[in-house]
Formats: sequence, structure tokens, C-alpha cells
Amino acid sequence: MSGVEGYMYPNEVTLYWSVLIVLYPYITGLVAGAFILASLERVFNVAAVKPTYRLALLTALSFLIVAPLPLVLHLGHPFRSPEMYFTPHSTSAMAMFGYVYLWYLMAVLTFEIWLDYRLDIVRLSQKSRGLMRVIYKIMTLGSSNISERSLHIDERIGWVITLVGIPSAFLLHGYVGFIFGSIKANPWWSSPLMPVVFIFSAMVSGIACVMVLYMAITKLRGKTIDMKCVDTIAMYLFYTFIIDFSLEMLDLIHRIYEADESFRSLDFMVHTKLFFSQIVVQIILGTLVPLILLAVTQVTSLPEIARKRIYSIAGALTLIGIFAMRWNVVIGGQLFSKSFLGYTTYKMSLVTKEGLLVSIALILLPLGILWVLVKLLPPWTDEPASEGVAAD
Repeated sequence: MSGVEGYMYPNEVTLYWSVLIVLYPYITGLVAGAFILASLERVFNVAAVKPTYRLALLTALSFLIVAPLPLVLHLGHPFRSPEMYFTPHSTSAMAMFGYVYLWYLMAVLTFEIWLDYRLDIVRLSQKSRGLMRVIYKIMTLGSSNISERSLHIDERIGWVITLVGIPSAFLLHGYVGFIFGSIKANPWWSSPLMPVVFIFSAMVSGIACVMVLYMAITKLRGKTIDMKCVDTIAMYLFYTFIIDFSLEMLDLIHRIYEADESFRSLDFMVHTKLFFSQIVVQIILGTLVPLILLAVTQVTSLPEIARKRIYSIAGALTLIGIFAMRWNVVIGGQLFSKSFLGYTTYKMSLVTKEGLLVSIALILLPLGILWVLVKLLPPWTDEPASEGVAAD
């Protein structure tokens, strides 16, 4: 349901892209950002973040598995979605997503995780009993050679896969911004900076997500948080956030300077319908507050307990802010008419297939998948998988 103010064409009254289309770029952004964080240790040799390397990979896989679900649920005929693989449409950015997704899921992320865990999987297949033994046997893919030379080859191939995975992660999420930025008929979206902003905001959200998950899970396990690791992640989060915010401000300044015929309408939107979601949630709570909190930790020597609290608050607010950014892009871009003479509203239902409950379930589902993956392949450096599961 929607309310209309002013004049709108009949086909503009209904918002065709709902909260599910908000969730899609948000989830893929978490995937890309988590993978970029993992690449810091593997490719760029940032040893301080090693405690989160495997957790970041499993987090990326968990969210990647769920990533297509918002799109599938949004389709009128979801069971027709596999047709994109059998009837390729090379000139459609949306249609090509299926191939990008399949490449990243199978050829990059899953293969890298398998290479990284292969030693543990082989040992677990030998020590486990019952159903778990069968599962681990299947996961070895018939490769039980764990000689030093074999593991060295795994390491080199894994490095190459990670190197290839970095631009693949950018492609997976950047193409979403490319789609929005290419819609010239909508001045809210039509910007050459849109793909770049999406990529950097993805890095911000993914890094924040892994940082919060690492701190929360470590606390629940009763272990000690590696503060050198968290401090380093927070540093990368801070500087990446600055770049992301600078790009968004550059886009805003350009729009203000250009001030074309759509500017008055967009300005009205920001001061009315999107004031809370954009000004309050996205910019103030989701950007400025986390940046200030992270800046304090970079220029002062705070006690460990204070830094933990700041990182937790800053990480949570960052995730909320990036979600608000996705909301403002997807929903905000549909609230005004092409004539700039009318405005509509978006009211999210509760129990429909594109309602609030389904959206919450899609956000929680990756966390459930991550819990299963962590049980199956423990990512902790202080508890090798070969010991942690065998003890169970």
C-alpha cells in the first residue's frame, strides 16, 4: 500500500522493488567485504588479522549461500530462475549475475575454503566416527594426500585463488551499483560513482560484520579476544570508512553543484520522506558516530575494555548505517515521479513474502548457516579443527 502526494503516472504509484531488493545488495556487500578482509592475511600478509581469516571466509560463504534468495522470492515465478543458466542473455547485467554468482561461489570461495581446510578435513575423516566420518570423507573429494609438498601446492593455489577472488568480489557487488547507476531515467540513481560507492560500502559493512562476529563468538566461547587483531581490523575499517564517506560526499556535492531540474525534488525528498532514514540513521548514527568513535581509538590510548565497547558499538552502528544506505538507494529512488511533481510512500507489510518477517528471517539465516559451518569446520587458530571436532 502507498499514499500519493501531487501528480504521479499510474505506473509509478506502485513500488516494484521492495525490501527484498534492499536485502540483496546488503547481503552481497557483506560477502565482498568479508572476503576482502580475509585477503589481507592471505595476499597482503597482514599477520595481525590471522585469527579472523577462516571466520571471514566462512562468513562470506554463509551470506553468499543466502544472497540469491531475496531475488528468488521477489520473482513472480521463482522456479524459473535456473533458466538464466540455460538461456544466457549477455547484454543484460541482471541476467549475467547468475554466472558471476556461480563463479564466485564454486570457483573462488568454496574452492579456497576447501584448500585451506583440506589438511583438517583429511584428519577428521580418519578420526571421526559414524555420520561425521562419512561427511568428512565426502568433503575430501578423494584427495587424502597431505604430504608437505602437497600442502605447499595447496597454499600456492590458494594464494592465486584469493588473488583472483579480490576482483571477483568487486565484480559480484559492484555490478549492483552498475545497474542502479546505469538507469539514466532516475536521477537518484544515475551516477558514475554508484558502483564505486557500493564497493567501498561493501568493504565497510563486511569488515564491520566480521569484527563484531569475532568479538561476540570469542566472548561466547569464553576465550580471550586478540586485541591486536581487533585493533588492526578497526584501523582498516576506519580508513575504508573515510574513503566511502568521502565518495558519498563527493557525489552529493556534485549533485548540489549541478542542480539540474530534478534537484529540487530530490532535496524535498531528503528533507521529508527520507529525512529519518538518510540524515538521522545513515549519516548521523550510521556514519558520523562510528567514524568519531573509531577516530578516538586511533588517536588516543584507551584501556582494552573501552576499546572493546567502542568497537562493538561502532561495528553495530556501521552495519545499520550501510543497511540504511541500501534502503535509501532502492526505496528512495522509487518515491518520486519522473515528472518530479508527485511523491509516494512505501509501507512494508508484516507476513507477506516480501514483508518484515521474511526479511528478518533472511538476515538471520546466514548466521544459522555460519553456526553449522563453524561446528563442521572450526575456524579458531587456538583450537585446530582436527582436535576440536575429534574431541566431540
